[in-house]
Amino acid sequence: MKLAQLPRRTASRLPRAAASLARRALSTQPASDDVEESVHDMLRQTCRDFVEAQVKPVAGELDQTHRYPAELVAQMADLGLMGVMVPEEQGGTGMDCLAYAIAMEEISAGCASCGVIMSVNNSLYCDPVMRYGTADQQEKWLKPYASGQKLGCFGLSEPGNGSDAAAASTTATLDGDEWVLEGTKAWITNAHDADAAIVIATTDKSLKHKGLSAFLVEAGTPGFSLGKKEDKLGIRASSTGNLIFEGCRIPKDSMLGPPGAGFKVAMSTLDGGRIGIAAQALGIARAALETATHYAQTRKTFDAPIAKHQAVQFLLADMAVRYEAAMLLTHRAANLKDAKAPYTKEAAMAKLAASEAATANAHACIQAAARSPSSPFRDRLADPWVARRASPLPSPIRSRCLVAWGT
Repeated sequence: MKLAQLPRRTASRLPRAAASLARRALSTQPASDDVEESVHDMLRQTCRDFVEAQVKPVAGELDQTHRYPAELVAQMADLGLMGVMVPEEQGGTGMDCLAYAIAMEEISAGCASCGVIMSVNNSLYCDPVMRYGTADQQEKWLKPYASGQKLGCFGLSEPGNGSDAAAASTTATLDGDEWVLEGTKAWITNAHDADAAIVIATTDKSLKHKGLSAFLVEAGTPGFSLGKKEDKLGIRASSTGNLIFEGCRIPKDSMLGPPGAGFKVAMSTLDGGRIGIAAQALGIARAALETATHYAQTRKTFDAPIAKHQAVQFLLADMAVRYEAAMLLTHRAANLKDAKAPYTKEAAMAKLAASEAATANAHACIQAAARSPSSPFRDRLADPWVARRASPLPSPIRSRCLVAWGT
């Protein structure tokens, strides 16, 4: 949709001054680049204000205690951030992918755990249900999730196959009017807090990747249990664990999309998911840059801020270049998705560049600013390593970039 047609429900969520500007944008036809930019700017500022007031003060404690940020997720839902790209009539906010990337960056700059919770619900759960679900499925499985009343997760990876969807060993066998699921999904974000999961399972092994199908499974269904929470290196306020299916029976109409469409559902979902993870990594990279810059401007040696020293200036300049370059790649991928153009290669490139920028910037921030035990960034040093390994590992991402280039 054009951002000049920003839904009135969304406009009402913005601060009063921003809402006034949004209402003026609603009456502007046709949409202009200035109007679109102003609405994106309003969204960015709204998210930034929320992060400064509500997220940053508790982010460190959430990570240290591994506590799910239920209160913050509820507030993010009130802001319309749990279903950014879902139309209003389906419970979402009805904005575009660029708006989603902007919001993801801002939330993740304050708390990468909140960012990944938001990313999975938007990209990996709501988006495929919106694109492949029937009207009845969307009523039950999309509306409450896009509005933030409930939380979703996405079950693809397995202990033996990682992100190789075609090698899924989890099976779904039709028994009368029910599908019976058997198998385990591993490293699933939101596992212990989700109300439902999209599960990719094999329905016909002889067809290999064309024998995969996608299913909607509600938490608490008999035969569906969870493994232990993973003790992660970073992003510890979001839960990660195994989804275990042992004779789990679900209704026949729980299949998402047609039979054999599971591989297509998974691959197209991961394409969009990479934009979300890239935006999350952008937030981490920018937070590292801002922390290092602030420290360099206030810490003095030889009667001058260390920002005056050329070695520190070089370090900050490299951090800024990495962030800006990754941001441009991420926004390009989002714009291509909004234009309904192919974006597989661009999303992979954005995710790779942004996750490596986050890793490098976090390391540089420690070099410049975070030697003190009281530094707020020390607790977040591991976040980029966790983000880097989401959806999926960097080496397959590089391979996908090369395949897209035809090499």
